[in-house]
Amino acid sequence: MKFIRKELLPGLFVIPYIILECCQSEPEQPNIIYILADDLGYGDLSSYGAVKINTPNCDRLAYEGMRFTDAHSGSAVCTPTRYGILTGQYCWRSWLKNWVLWENMPLLIDTCRLTVAGMLKQKGYTTGCIGKWHLGWGDSPDHEWSGNVRPGPLEVGFDYYFGVPYSHNSPPVLQVYMENSHIIGLHPGENLYDEAVMKRIQRKLDETAITLSMRAVSFIEKNKDRPFFLYYPVVNVHFPVTPNPRFQGRSEAGMYGDFVAEFDWAVGEILNTLDRLGLTEKTIVFLTSDNGATAEAASYGHNSNAPWRGEKCQIYEGGHRIPFIVRWPGKIKAGMVSNETICLTDLMSTCASITGYTLGDKDAVDSYNILPVLLGKRMDKTVREPIIHHSLSGMFAIRQGKWKLIDGLGDGGPEIGPATDSSAIGKPEKDSLTGKFKDLVYYFPAPPEPAYGEPAGQLYDLENDPGETKNLWNEHPEIVETLLQLLNKTKQP
Repeated sequence: MKFIRKELLPGLFVIPYIILECCQSEPEQPNIIYILADDLGYGDLSSYGAVKINTPNCDRLAYEGMRFTDAHSGSAVCTPTRYGILTGQYCWRSWLKNWVLWENMPLLIDTCRLTVAGMLKQKGYTTGCIGKWHLGWGDSPDHEWSGNVRPGPLEVGFDYYFGVPYSHNSPPVLQVYMENSHIIGLHPGENLYDEAVMKRIQRKLDETAITLSMRAVSFIEKNKDRPFFLYYPVVNVHFPVTPNPRFQGRSEAGMYGDFVAEFDWAVGEILNTLDRLGLTEKTIVFLTSDNGATAEAASYGHNSNAPWRGEKCQIYEGGHRIPFIVRWPGKIKAGMVSNETICLTDLMSTCASITGYTLGDKDAVDSYNILPVLLGKRMDKTVREPIIHHSLSGMFAIRQGKWKLIDGLGDGGPEIGPATDSSAIGKPEKDSLTGKFKDLVYYFPAPPEPAYGEPAGQLYDLENDPGETKNLWNEHPEIVETLLQLLNKTKQP
């Protein structure tokens, strides 16, 4: 708030001037809800072209807000994308260089690193995470699960956590719920691997979405009178496909389509709660997915990643181009569609801009502020260039304008060779001098080598060839060189 000396203005005008300055300089403090689906494809929502699945609640967000057509996850798989969302930097800058975390792995986010939750907490927000975490627990591999398991969500900025500690497809021993830092139902000293204990505390897979929804609604109700940030990473639609019986038969795309319908219901529960509590106008709602989908519903004639090539794990567009919808009544015009190229790492800088937080030089280094796009401001240039893509095996691609360069051949998925289970033969180790974890690289055989005269990588013109069908690597050596240099520069610490 800006003040001026009293004697420089007539007394009657001092207070109005101060109030005016305050109103002009105070940052926004809207509630922020970030709904993150798991493995939901670009073509899974009816607002993005799905015809065999009806998603009225997701579509409502699109009709009342802005829908993006060129949004991307930070990786083609889940753990790296979740790291990027919360930290504002690509996961390959962390010690996890490819693949995802196994259930024996420690917390991936350095507790000294600023996160979206930690940043908003400093701005007076109550912060909660309800849902799938999959970012590790504890400070060492193979940590104990009995009692408090720390560090975890609470140590990286969240006031409250409830959810699934790793993934929907975790082994039975970790098909549980955690609240804050302990497994619900596991008493101190009990053996998690005891069959009777395991049976008692296991969550029911087909009730998980409903349970998480109830907790998310409760979090909103408890914090309705103060600004809150709700990070809501649901389990839908990651395998195993387990829609509750009440949703079965809701789609024409089999159980997978029904699982999407269940996700849409959960979105509706959030929107209805905001309406009921009078919070709709005060709340920004983001809706997106952590990466592309699998081909689960292909036999039903439904292409989850339509119209893009590839799927989850892969470096092609279907692996990382995702639905992305934002609604902020009174700020974002209804029914808007944007073709701006954005990444999920952009959440942190955007929230910093909304709330007036000044990020440090080492904070959110891969995050760009998309608020001007959301507000419909005229842009002289794109918000972010370049954008880096990363596949399951660690294959890199770089996108600048219409050009996309893939640094290698093949799709970057697991089929380039059998993966070695690093949870069995290798675990992240700490450097004895720094105390930081050393880089963990899951072993994969090298991608295909080019034959004589064939291109060493892939270059696609997405404007004229959105399906990535024609490799132009040999035809445009100058573009290849420029993009390779830019990729290597961006990859530097």
